[in-house]
Order: sequence, then structure tokens, then C-alpha cells
Amino acid sequence: MSNIFEGKKILVTGGTGMIGMSLVRMLVEKQAEVTIVSLDDLGRTPRGASLRCLDLRNFDNCLRVCDGIDYVFHLAGVKGSPDMTRKQPASFFVPTLMFNTNMIEAARMCGVERFLYTSSIGVYAPAEIFYEDDVWQTFPSENDKFAGWAKRMAELQIEAYKIQYNLHNFVTVRPANVYGNYDNFDPNNAMVIPSLINRVLKENPFVVWGDGSAIRDFIHADDVAKGMLIAIEQMPNQPINLGSGVGYSIKELVEIIVNNLEIKPEVIWDISKPSGDKKRLMDVTRAKSLGFKPQISLAEGVKDTIDWYREIGHLIKGRYNAFTENK
Repeated sequence: MSNIFEGKKILVTGGTGMIGMSLVRMLVEKQAEVTIVSLDDLGRTPRGASLRCLDLRNFDNCLRVCDGIDYVFHLAGVKGSPDMTRKQPASFFVPTLMFNTNMIEAARMCGVERFLYTSSIGVYAPAEIFYEDDVWQTFPSENDKFAGWAKRMAELQIEAYKIQYNLHNFVTVRPANVYGNYDNFDPNNAMVIPSLINRVLKENPFVVWGDGSAIRDFIHADDVAKGMLIAIEQMPNQPINLGSGVGYSIKELVEIIVNNLEIKPEVIWDISKPSGDKKRLMDVTRAKSLGFKPQISLAEGVKDTIDWYREIGHLIKGRYNAFTENK
């Protein structure tokens, strides 16, 4: 396949985040001219890219960064655990709506050639398997209510543009439970894998909520980034799930994490705490039809993430936290 990225001016919003770091690295390798927009510290800028520290809640900033851009990968959002979004829903919901609405409209006004929107597994209602076309027949899970609706609104905005303006240069991807280097490891605000990694290195006994039976679809950030490249190359006219399609129980995940430690803590399952939905897997048939195939197994990816976190990850600071900055 020809390299459609070579020499292109590409904007990656949220390019200093976990998926963004992988994506920017791949785009630089493809000889693209990459600009990042982020509120993170300048020290997090990936090599070979330039960073503009701008708040995308301001529409003029969005117009400014989209001017002259060929492709936009819109990854910017508010990263937070389900518990944090329940406690401070406005800190998640409002900025997410503003980022998305502003960036999609700015891209339209500036005539961007291609635009990729990063939605979420949170748009889905509770189900064992998530199929792309089921979203608008249901409501998001109560656990993902604010995240799910905020992400859905941008998907609806893109659909409105296709109807009114006949614009088909927007593509939507819905990643599963993503993990990897440069994730958010803040114990007060982290998702399941970084939270467990952070805690297992400090705690013995190691207490885990629930009974470990819940099954989840985990995918490494590098695989998601590759899926994004495929999506913007082929520009399908339908949303695309980017998951592994493989289910792992939380118990299996904990075993993988613990097996990467020289000194293994005692694991205690706190069954007085909730385990969450029993099963949440993505159907990835549509992504596979485009040539998407995750390459990194959970065991390999978790080992790499633990090694990275122990070596340098725990030292990296400068991440913008919407739950404290926007109070």
C-alpha cells in the first residue's frame, strides 16, 4: 500500500497521551509533518513532532490549529476512571463535549481532507459482545453514562455533517480497554491495568475488588494506533471497533501481572466489592475486513508496560489532570 502520510501536515490532538504517543511515533516514521495539541507538559513531546499547548475548549484555538492541516487524528479527551467520572461528571462531560464539537466544526470549516474521531467502548449499553450497529438502539451503561453520552454526541455530529454537507471524510473508531506505556497510573484516577500495576508494586497483600470473574477486552495502545492508521487510509463510512476480540478475566489479568514480579504478593479478592459487568467484548469483524489484526498479546503487552513503568514511567510527570485543574 502506498504511503498516504508522507509529506502530509497532520494534527494529532492529545498526542502526548498513551495512544497518541504510539500514533505520533508511527506517523513520524511514515515521514509525516506532525503537530500535536495538548495541555500536557512540553517535556512529553514525542521525538520528531512539534507541540502547541492550546486549550481546545476555545473554538478560535481549534480553527488556528486546523488551518492548513491535511489530516486530523482527534484523540484529545479527559482520561479518568469510572469512579472518578461518577464523582466529578461535569469535569469529564463538559470539556469532552467542547473538545469534540469545536474540533469537528473547525475541521469542516478549514476543509481538512481526512478526520479521525476517537470514540470509546463507553458508548455501548451493557452486553456480552458489542456490535457497532447496535449503539443507537440502546443507551450507554449507567457506569459509563457521562462518558458514553459525551462520546456519542460527537458521533452524532459527524453523522449530521454527512447528511447536511455530504461530507464523508470523517471516520470514527471505538477502542476497547486500552493500556500501554504513557498510560495514566495515578492511583486515584487510573483504569484497571495501570491501577493494578501501580498498586501491585507497592502492596502486599494485594487486594483486588470482586471475585476476578469479569471478562474484558484489552488492547495495547500500539495496536490501536495501527488500527487508526488503517481506518484513515481506507475511510470506511461506518464506525469501527478497535479491540482484540479476545476475552480475559480479571483473575487471568492479575495472574499475568503477578507473574512478572520477582517477589509475588499474596492476592486477596475482596468479594464485598463489585466485580462489574460479567462480560464486555468487542466484535471486530468490521475491523478485520479492513486488514486490522492486533499483534500484541496481553501477556506481552503487560510485561512491556510493567518494565517501562518500573524503569521510567513512575518518574514521568507533567500530565494535565482535568479533575483537579478544572475545579
